[in-house]
Amino acid sequence: MPGASHWELRHTERLIEGNKALIGEKHELVAVTRIRNEALILGDTLDYLGEHVGAIVAYDDASTDETVDMLREHPKVALIIANTEWERDVAARRLAEGRHRGLLLQTARAAMQFDWMLCFDPDERVTGDIKGFLANAPEEVDGVRVKLFDAYMTEEDHAPYRPQDKLLDFRRYFGPERRDILMFWRNRPKIHFAEHHAREPGGLEMVATELYCQHYGKSLSLDHWEETCDYYIKHFPYETYGKKWSERKGRGIHARSDFERPLYPWGEELFANAVRIER
Repeated sequence: MPGASHWELRHTERLIEGNKALIGEKHELVAVTRIRNEALILGDTLDYLGEHVGAIVAYDDASTDETVDMLREHPKVALIIANTEWERDVAARRLAEGRHRGLLLQTARAAMQFDWMLCFDPDERVTGDIKGFLANAPEEVDGVRVKLFDAYMTEEDHAPYRPQDKLLDFRRYFGPERRDILMFWRNRPKIHFAEHHAREPGGLEMVATELYCQHYGKSLSLDHWEETCDYYIKHFPYETYGKKWSERKGRGIHARSDFERPLYPWGEELFANAVRIER
C-alpha cells in the first residue's frame, strides 16, 4: 500500500482504551494529538473538539499531571497511547514527533473508519464551520492548511486562564503574523508519516488553505509565559530557539506582537492585515 508505515509500540508505551463504543465505527472526522501536561486546558479542549469530531486518539508523552485520566474519562476519546519515559535528548525528541504521529495515524486506521483526520494541539481553536467545509471540499483536495494567529496578553487583558474558562475567544488581541498549518487531511493510503515529518505528513498532492485558528500558547497566563520561555531555553537549541525565548522572559504583556507589529481584535481587520510567516 503506497505510503504505508509500520510502527511498533515500545516497552515504554501502552495502548489504553477510552470509550469503546467509538472503536470499530465509521466517523467523518477523527482527531489526533500529541500531548504532555495539559490538564489546565484539556477539559475545554476535549469538549470543544467533541462538538466537531467523531473520535479522538491521543499520544500522551509522559505527563506528570492528570492528563491521562482526563483523556480516559472523556466520551470522545477512543484510544490513548501512553508513554512513560519522556525523551530528553533534543534531536531524538524532534525525530520522535514523526514517529508518534505515525503511530497515532496507524492506530486510528486500525481501530476505526473515517473520512478526514484533524491533527491538533490542545492550545488551538479552529473557528468556522468545520463539518460544512470538509463535507463540501473538492474531491481532489487531499488536505487543508488552516490560517493560525497567536493570541497575546495585554495590559488590560492578562488574567490567567482557569479550567472553567472557554479558551475560544479568551483573549481580545492577536498578532497579524499568520502561519498556515496543515491540520486536516483525507484518510488516503498515500498520506503517511515518517520520522522527519514532524507535525505534517507526506504524500499530499493538492492542499487548500481555508478556515482560521486561534493559538493560545503565548497567552494563558504570565506564569505560563515564563514556563514556556524556560522550556524552550532548556530543551531546544540556543541559536534557533533558546536565544529568542531568553529575550522574551519577563515580557509576557504586549503592546505589540513579538515581531513588533500592531495587535488586532479577532476578525476581518486582523485577517486583512495578516503577514504570512513561513514555518
